[in-house]
Amino acid sequence: MGEESVDRSEGFGERLLGLLLDRARLLPPQLIAPLVAEEVTRIGGRDVSILLQDYAQELLVPLPGKKLHVSQPEPIIDSPAGRAFLRGGVVEVPQVPSGVRMFLPLLDGSDTVGVMALTLDAVGDDDRRLLSRLSGLVADMLVTKNAYTDQFFRARRREPMSVSAEIQWSLLPPMSMSLPQVEVAGILEPAYRIAGDSFDYALNDNILHVAVIDAMGHGLDAATMATVAIGAYRHARRVCISLAEKYAFMDDAIARQFGPDHFVTAQLMHVNIATGEMQLVNAGHPAPLLIRDGRVVQQLESATTLPVGFGGKEPRIREHTLQQGDRVLCYTDGIIEEHVNDGEQFGEERLIRCVNRLGEEPSHGLRADLRRLSHTLKRERRGRTSDDATLFMIEWHGGDADPLAVLD
Repeated sequence: MGEESVDRSEGFGERLLGLLLDRARLLPPQLIAPLVAEEVTRIGGRDVSILLQDYAQELLVPLPGKKLHVSQPEPIIDSPAGRAFLRGGVVEVPQVPSGVRMFLPLLDGSDTVGVMALTLDAVGDDDRRLLSRLSGLVADMLVTKNAYTDQFFRARRREPMSVSAEIQWSLLPPMSMSLPQVEVAGILEPAYRIAGDSFDYALNDNILHVAVIDAMGHGLDAATMATVAIGAYRHARRVCISLAEKYAFMDDAIARQFGPDHFVTAQLMHVNIATGEMQLVNAGHPAPLLIRDGRVVQQLESATTLPVGFGGKEPRIREHTLQQGDRVLCYTDGIIEEHVNDGEQFGEERLIRCVNRLGEEPSHGLRADLRRLSHTLKRERRGRTSDDATLFMIEWHGGDADPLAVLD
């Protein structure tokens, strides 16, 4: 169908999106993606695919369904779909002998959950505006319907997953968040066997609240402890208490539930996204790395604090001030304690060298850079991840950005 024969006016676009929303409201989850494919044909589109990120964050996996174009999974690295996913922008690829294949990121807020791909005979500015709105609506519908089905989970799962990993994935916030003042992104390994590692974050007014934890042990015991720790952290955060009080609340919850022989290491942070001021409590974790201009400039040390559950004294808060463009990399001991080279530990020096080496290359954004670091570390460890390993990164852009500018 040629561009000249298809109505892509503003009024038609609004009617199309309204119709899609009205029909989707009562549809079962498995019919959402086929409905999208059906509606895309109204603007001359064809070969529609809905691609979701797999749990290992390596592939974009097509959803199956009637009227959908189901191809092989696309690698997130070095594919048009992957570029759209990582950059959060539309990628257009001319087709032979004619047509344009479009890859549109499916944005849930600022977190990209997947990519919608489709082919048009020709693409104009009206098409780009309409498809951008359509992809946003599709992302919202997928996230909403995900609560009612296992279909999307099964599509994203590429190998068997342990019960502990199921628990941890259900506990996590979105894997990334991007705002004018700050970005965050996280990765958990091994994706299908994770147990005691987790992270959480929330932005309340100008304060970014962050927790990175590592519960002792393996399997269900560690996952259960991590669940209690994150639950206690969220409860404490939501009643608006200080960083030291959050630590004490988590400490009491773990001690009461599991006794004196169990513990959780943790990093708790407050980052003022307007000023760059950061407060840190480090309870048994390796010190976070401060990255400036692509290189590690220091480890963010803090006063010694016992892990959560040991009944430690009130922690002393360490304060740091970030500069515009600074990144803070948090990681758990599974990253540096993996054994390589006949029993030698991977170590912090190797980690810092990897960070610095990648910092010499062009940045593709926080989420893409963190994924690249994760894959680099995995290769350096020869693919071994015998313990849970978490990477969590914060990038502060500066407080001058106007958050209301997106409304203009």
